Formats: sequence, C-alpha cells, structure tokens
Amino acid sequence: MNEGDASVVRLEHVTHEYSKVVALDDVTAHMPKGKIVGLIGPDGVGKSTLLSLISGARQIQSGTVSVLGADMANSYARAAICPRIAYMPQGLGKNLYEDLSARENIEFFARLFRQGRAERAARIAELLESTGLSPFADRLAKKLSGGMRQKLGLCCSLIHDPDLLILDEPTTGVDPLSRRQFWELIERIRRRRVGMSVVVATAYMEEAEHFDLLIAMNGGKILAAGSPDELKATTGAATIEDAFIALLPAGLRAGHRALEIPPRGDYAGRPVIVAQDLTCRFGDFTAVDHVSFEIERGEIFGFVGSNGCGKTTTMKMLTGLLPFSEGHATLLGRPIDSSDINARLRVGYMSQSFSLYTELTVQQNLDLHARLFHLSPQVMKQRIDDLIWRFGLTAYVDKLAEDLPLGIRQRLSLAVAVVHDPELLILDEPTSGVDPVARDQFWELLLGLSRRRGVTIFVSTHFMNEAARCDRIALMHAGRVLATDTPVNLVRMRGAASLEEAFILFLEEADGTHAKAESKRPLIERKGSLRLTNRVPETSFSLRRMLAYTIRESLELLRDPIRLSFAVLGTAFLMLVFGFGVTTDVDSLSFAALDRDDSYESRAYLSELRGSRYFVEQIPLKDNADLHNRLKSGRVTTTVEIPPGFGRDIRRGRPTEVGVWIDGAMPFRAETIHGYMQGVHQRFLSDPAIRGHIGLAGTALPADIEIRYRYNQDFDSIYAMVPSMIAMQLALIPAILMALAIVREKELGSIINLYVTPVTRLEFLLGKQVPYIVVGMINFLMLFLMAIFIFKVPLKGSFGVLALGSLIYVTTTTAYGMMISSFTRTQIAALFGTAILTVLPATMFAGMMTPVSSITGMGAIMGRLFPMTYYLPISVGTFTKGLGFTDLARHLALLAAFVPALTGLSLILLRKQEK
Repeated sequence: MNEGDASVVRLEHVTHEYSKVVALDDVTAHMPKGKIVGLIGPDGVGKSTLLSLISGARQIQSGTVSVLGADMANSYARAAICPRIAYMPQGLGKNLYEDLSARENIEFFARLFRQGRAERAARIAELLESTGLSPFADRLAKKLSGGMRQKLGLCCSLIHDPDLLILDEPTTGVDPLSRRQFWELIERIRRRRVGMSVVVATAYMEEAEHFDLLIAMNGGKILAAGSPDELKATTGAATIEDAFIALLPAGLRAGHRALEIPPRGDYAGRPVIVAQDLTCRFGDFTAVDHVSFEIERGEIFGFVGSNGCGKTTTMKMLTGLLPFSEGHATLLGRPIDSSDINARLRVGYMSQSFSLYTELTVQQNLDLHARLFHLSPQVMKQRIDDLIWRFGLTAYVDKLAEDLPLGIRQRLSLAVAVVHDPELLILDEPTSGVDPVARDQFWELLLGLSRRRGVTIFVSTHFMNEAARCDRIALMHAGRVLATDTPVNLVRMRGAASLEEAFILFLEEADGTHAKAESKRPLIERKGSLRLTNRVPETSFSLRRMLAYTIRESLELLRDPIRLSFAVLGTAFLMLVFGFGVTTDVDSLSFAALDRDDSYESRAYLSELRGSRYFVEQIPLKDNADLHNRLKSGRVTTTVEIPPGFGRDIRRGRPTEVGVWIDGAMPFRAETIHGYMQGVHQRFLSDPAIRGHIGLAGTALPADIEIRYRYNQDFDSIYAMVPSMIAMQLALIPAILMALAIVREKELGSIINLYVTPVTRLEFLLGKQVPYIVVGMINFLMLFLMAIFIFKVPLKGSFGVLALGSLIYVTTTTAYGMMISSFTRTQIAALFGTAILTVLPATMFAGMMTPVSSITGMGAIMGRLFPMTYYLPISVGTFTKGLGFTDLARHLALLAAFVPALTGLSLILLRKQEK
C-alpha cells in the first residue's frame, strides 16, 4: 500500500483473541480517506479492539493492519506515522488527567509532540476558543461536565493536526446538546482541514445516520458495510437502528419485536417518592438546587438532563447515599433514613459507574447480592437463572467482572439491581453501551414490572428514544428542574419535531444565547507562521517529551495533599517511630535480690549491681517462692540469690557461688543479661576495696582482658540504628511512590497515552521518576536533620559523600519501584509488592540486622542484589566512622550500577503496546 491508495486504513484477515474469547474473527475491511467511517454495534463485539489496533495501541496477533500506508506491525513504521494519528479512547476523558486543568492537559499533549512555546500557546488558544472551553481553561478536568470532558479530550487529540482521528464512542454518556455541539465541532474541523479522515465507534444509532460509511459488527465479525442509505435499502428498514437489528444473526434477533407501551394501571395510594425543595451543596457549589417532584406507584419516571446537572446527586440523596443540605423527601411513605434496612430491602439501585465486585464472576456477583437480600436458595436459583437468560449473560457466567466489556458489565449491573424483586427501581443511565436488542428487552422487563406488578421505576438516560418511553420525565439543568410532564406534552410545549429537539430548546432557553452561540462558533484561522513540527519519525530521545511527564507528575503530586503528605512527612514519622522504638540496647532491667548472708561482702556484691546503668532494683525477695512467682509474672527479669556464708568463704579464699536466675522467654535479652552479670561479677572481683578487705590488695588476677571499642565507644545502638533507618526509609518510600505512580496510569487508563503518542518508554519512565527523586532527596535532608538534632547522632564524615550516595541511592530505589510496577496491575498490588520486596531484603539480607559477610547461600545472593546493601555502609560509615570518598568509592560505584540495570529491566518489561 502507498500514499496514493484511496484507503486510509486497510485490514486484511485480522483476528484477535483474549484468552479464549475471540474479539475479532478474520476481519477484512478498507476505510476510505477523507470520510467519517462509523463502527456500529453493541459493546463486546470488537469495535474497541479494532480501533486500538488501528491506533497502534494494541499488538497485532494475526493478519495485516495498514494505516496511512504504514504496516502497524512494524515498530519503526508505527513510530513514523504516530504524529499523524490521534486516538481518543472510550470513556469520559479517559486520556485526561483529572488533577490538571483544561489548559494544562492540552499543554501536556503539546509537549509530547515537541511543540515550542509560541506554537503551543497559539494552538491551545485556538482549540479552547473553538470548543467554548476558554472560560473554563483553568478549571480542573475532574470538575468539568461530561460534555466538557469530551471536548477537552478532543482538543488534546487535535493539538497536532492529525491526518486520522480515531474516536471510540466519544459521546457515550453525553447529553444531547453536548453531542450535537461535539459533532458540529468535528464538522468545522474537517471543513478547515480538508482530507482529514475520522474513524468512530458509536452506540447512538441516530449519530450513525450522518456518517459517510458504516461498518456493522457483531461477534467479532463484520455484518455489513456501506453508507447509511445503502444499509437501510438493503434491509428495508426506516432507521439505522432497525437496519442493524435486521442485520443481526437470526438467533440474536429471534423474538425481537417493536416495543409496545401498554397503559399504566390504576394504583391508588400515596406517591412512592416525594421530593420537596431538595438541595445538596458541596462547599460553595450547589449541585441540586430546590428540586421538587412526585413519583407515583407503578410509574416510569425519567430523569433527563445535561452532564453535571445533578441527576446522579439527586438519585443518591433519594437512596440515602448522600445527605440533604435542605429540603425534605420521603421514600415509600417514610422519611429517607440511610440506616433503615427495611427500606433498602424494598429498593433496587444501579449506579452510573460500575460498582460490582470485579474479582468475582458474573455468577458469584449475582449469588452474593441474592444472599444479601435474603432470598431463599430455591428462589435465588430460579431468579438468577432467569436473569442470566434474560440479559444474555449465559456466555459470561464464569468470567470475572473485570474482564467483561462495558456493555456486558451494564447488563450484569441491571441483573443485580432487580435480583431481589424490589418495589422501587432507581437506575442511573442503566443502558449506556447496551445494544438495541438488549435495550428493548430490558425495557420490556421494566414495562412488565411497572404495568403488571406496580413497581415504580426512576430512571435517568441520555437516549431520547428511551426517555420517550417514560410515563413522565423531568428535564434538569444546572441543578434545577426546568420542566416536568409527559414526553408528548413537553414536545408540544416547545413546538418541536422530537423530544431531543425539545430538550435542546429548553436548555438553550435556560442558558440564554450561550448554547446557540456555541453551536455556531467559528474556528479561528491559524496564522501562517505556525509550522508543523511533528511529521518526522519520533524514535530519538526527546528532553521536551520527558519533561512533559515530569511537569505533569509534579503538578498531580502537588495537588494531591494526602499523597504529598505521605511522600514528604511519611519518612519523618517512620523515623520517629523506628528511631525511638527500635533499639538493640537492653537496659532498665528489673532485678530483685535474696541476700541470705547480709555480710559486708554480700552488700558490696549487690552494690556493684545497683551501680550498673543497666539494672533497676525492685523490692528484695522474701524466699524462694517469692523468687519464682515474680519471675513467672514478669515483674522482674533477673533475680540474685546470695547464699549463707558468702562473705566468710570469700575471706577464707574458698570457692563460693551466687545464684542468678534470668527470664529466658526472650533469648536475645536473656543472653545480654547473662553478659551484663558476668561483667558485674568481674568488677566485684577486681574492686580494690574488696580485694583490700580480704587481704588480696597486692595480688594480681590470673588474667586481665580489657576490651575497647574503636567506634561508638559508648556502645549505644542509636548511633547504628538511625543511619540504618535512613537507608531503610529511602528504600521504602521512594520505591512505593514510584511504583504507584506508574500503576496508577494503568488503573485509570491514561497509560494509553504512552501507547498512542510519540513518547518513548525511556522518556515516560524517566519523566515520571524525576519528581520522586526530588521528593526522595527532600526526605533525605529531613532524615539527616532529624538524626543530627533530634537523635543527637553526630556526622563524623563528609556530608558531600553522604549526599552523593543518597542521590544515587534514591535514583536506584525509585528505579526499583519502577521495575516492580512493570509486573503489577493494581495500586494495591504495587503497594504490598513493593513493601514486601523492600522491607524483607532490607531487614534480613542487607546488613541491617546481620552483617552481609555472615550471610551465606541464597540469603547472601539476595543481599548483594539489593541496593541497600551498598548504601548502608555509606550511611553508617559517614555518621559513625568518618569515612570519605576514597573509603566509599567502591560502594558508590556498585550502587550506581543498579541504576542502568534496573532501568533497562523496566524498559524490557514495560510494553509500548497492549497485548
């Protein structure tokens, strides 16, 4: 294929599998240049997999994928065309960073494409103005509405003027007005950038009506391809949704029929839900502003509104998950009380985000929730079997919830919400991502529950055809209800052609002229001085791209006070705990004496014991029974029994014994006490006063061994423990922070930016590492000052050598965390894995407790493969021995060797594509 080919994408016999699930099955397709090509079909049919292969985010298993003339299986060809492709993944703002502002998000992507300051500023200003985000440029992404987040994601994708724009369900969960504005923006961009191709997957069939080419998919296969008119003509359908249903295999559409809405039954009694002036505030922000409505028994009440208007907050208040700031509400005739278990048993709730247990299978999730609602075993089995069949979950019964596609997850959430046959269903956008057939089946279930059993249903949705099926709907915007009535009456009130048009008119009236001006906003003409800087292969190292990740990671860290507090103050806290709490000194030992002689010699012997700083005397013992009882109860650790005639035997030069009983429950302490007692005994024998008293003043002892300590003459463990704790904390905290920083990208999905932008793995890793090296050095300075001023440990060696060693060490430990993150998928796994793989070798094999030279076998190998083994002599040596650069050069060199080794291993383990 060459650049003159009329296809922007060519797929030849592409097959892709996840374990035993076939996502794509021998797919062949050609997508023309300069057109909008739409992939339609429910979630789980292979659309997202196909788009990720086209974007280069996923590794090709079988077949050929050519994009813009390049073979996507070739890493060099993929890198060369990467700047010409933009990929916006599925999910509201999945490629965004929530703790960055709108402007900072776009700046991050601009740096990844190596744009200079002037070009970057001009492009950002153009995109913000064109999308209407200029007034919100400094607002954090997490505080933007769904529609704004999608616009911002589009800005980030378009920052480098791509030739191919890939959009994976960009308007799922977005309100109708924002959807219309989104596609108007795409059209304006295409008019300005002639020849730009767009490949988009969508769950909204009314959107697909306006695309140039449609590819209908199901079960990993292509059902049909053609223009919307061609597909409708082929199937004889009036709409694309009907055409898609007609294209499905007979088994999938068997029994499907046009949905009929029977009239409501006459259920007398009080309303099931009554809300009066319901208000919810978060600080200065009012999410729900004096909302009032009533929902009758058996009614299907729809909630329709713009993104961020307060629908979900209102639903959470009505379920007791959020308290009211003002107002009053009753549920099933009783005031809402979050502690009312009986009321909870009568309500089914499905949240907007997936809230089931991802580590359980479909069957286990259903079983668990059935038991939580106290269903009997017989009823539970029948109910679950019926729900599995009704929601098309048979093929997924034994699969983990985390492995399910989005649409299948939604089906599971629906099944769980109704597993206990509730009187009231509260469903927050329950059919997002669900295919038309399953959506109609679900609404048949809702209608059956409402009409035949009088179940009240409160549902929010962005699908206007679903809203039209409700008995009444409330239109909500900016925390207020704009209107409440039947769908027909709302359309009539605005003189609109459809419910969607009526809804948009209500919103435009509420916003004044802003929404109208938004849809007609022209794109700013780009000045001729701007030049494209991204049409060259991006394989060389770029400091600008690396700094993009450094700046972004630093901003996120600074805006997360909890993470920043743990990062900066965590080491100081642990230093205090370990510095004061962990010591090898054994002192203040309790002892009691039983002096049966009461002579000058016996009192002199005990005075040696009383004068020791290691012992504290207790009340004298009464007898042997008292001795045993006090040792047994732990009131004393040592007892001394001096026999009768002790003094007489010493004066006569006859052998005599002193009985010493030691609590041996703690062997290390007992051994230390034994040594202390031997020292006391020797001091008694060598005391000149005693020797003079018994007439041995001029006689020398048989031998005199005098021990002196070259370093730490007072033999205080604090001088060894504090430098060791510095080494321990600089191994643990920086490694954990680094591991979490990378795994967090995997969990949130922003790792996709590594896959589809020109950034290299080395730039990605080093860019994220730099902020944590800085944090690690701040920790080092804090620990050093604590050692000097709090623990009074003097520094006898060179601070410069200690700082240099610490810098190398922190770089090594962050690289260690980086390496651990390459094989962990969740932050919990990364946290525990890093803690275990750091603390265990640090305490057991790195010389902290036992000298490395004394460790043999596998322990010795583990010790020599852990960086702390080489930093500990630097820390302890500079503090206690006064060692300098020459003395520690070997340790510094060995420590530095870990940096390229661990970084290289991380590069090998970190993928640039998903499997």
